[in-house]
Amino acid sequence: MQRPTSRTSTRAIFLSGVAALTALTLSACGSSNATAPAASAADQTIGSVDLKAAGCPANVVIQTDWNPESEHGHLYQLLGPNPTIDAGNKSVSGPLYAGGKSTGVNVEIRSGGPAIGFQSVASQMYQDPAITLGYINTDAAVQLSATMPTKAVFAPMDINPQMIMWDPNTYKAKTIAELGPELAANHGVVRYFGSASWMKYMTAKGILSEKVLDGSYDGTPANFVAGGGKDAQQGFASAEPYIYQNEVSAWKKPVAYQLIHDTGWQIYQAAVSIRSADESKLGGCLAKLVPVLQQAEVDFFKDPKPVESLILDLVKEYNTGWVYSQGVADFSVKTMIEQKIVGNGNNSTLGDFDADRVKTILDQSVPLFTKPGSTPKPGLTAEDIYTNKYIDTSIGLK
Repeated sequence: MQRPTSRTSTRAIFLSGVAALTALTLSACGSSNATAPAASAADQTIGSVDLKAAGCPANVVIQTDWNPESEHGHLYQLLGPNPTIDAGNKSVSGPLYAGGKSTGVNVEIRSGGPAIGFQSVASQMYQDPAITLGYINTDAAVQLSATMPTKAVFAPMDINPQMIMWDPNTYKAKTIAELGPELAANHGVVRYFGSASWMKYMTAKGILSEKVLDGSYDGTPANFVAGGGKDAQQGFASAEPYIYQNEVSAWKKPVAYQLIHDTGWQIYQAAVSIRSADESKLGGCLAKLVPVLQQAEVDFFKDPKPVESLILDLVKEYNTGWVYSQGVADFSVKTMIEQKIVGNGNNSTLGDFDADRVKTILDQSVPLFTKPGSTPKPGLTAEDIYTNKYIDTSIGLK
């Protein structure tokens, strides 16, 4: 139950492992498995943002990379009151709102991970033309550029929350580079998903030695706990530090960590993207829709509780084995702001891309993808995989 090339692989088995360790159980709340919104945008008065007139699809379908969580709060903020939950298809839908008013179109937010058999979001987008937007990491956009090209139009996270964590009682390291020699001296390893492109980058740069790597991470906390602090492990700064300290009963203490972003591998995680060929037909829509996405994220972080409540309800309804508590949801929001995982970057605008940064990750990642079927498009440029054309520069976190 894992897809090693995606963030979902980190979470896929991890939370089922937490469930086993903490004896948590989850049951569905009972859904009608409805296939259409209970209320349609066609039945509501359109507010100041008219996405229908802008040429947006009548149903804007957004494919996420995982189960509902606070990192996706900006999307669920788009939903108006009483959205329809389709537990069977692991999706939620309703009129797409902006400023408390309908925009004239509906939105459908689909879960990834177990809901799509742990396929990549890009693969899902190319299998299903009904999907309008999907979450694509920058390195994945490079890797798949020849076969499933995508272009990012909005960056909900300025910093990738992936990290490597370790026991601060065992190791005194403050960085991943400092951790490597300590691990080697103690015969410890960094446990990670074997196909992770960021680990290929780290070994190429000499940040970690191959002799301390273990690519057998299965997503559960079992091996980390059993090692008693001897080994390090990949994870997400917006979740695992809280989970290990508060919800993994066999650990129940802090972990130390460094963000992978801080080693120089600075991808945009879960960038909202289109199929590249769709830009010509979606341009008018994106000019109106992307600012709505920006403002939805601002609004979510101003008052996350209502959307958090919906997220927790969705997790229960979908019943995929994903364990997600109010504590983790709150920690995620707090951490994303405090560590500037969500932020305005080097200007006052939320959701735009730094051109030099995209060019750097392109240059770093192209040499890593050499296997047939994952070789980047020849002559690929940064402008092929992102655009700031639709960003409203006046919208940012205050």
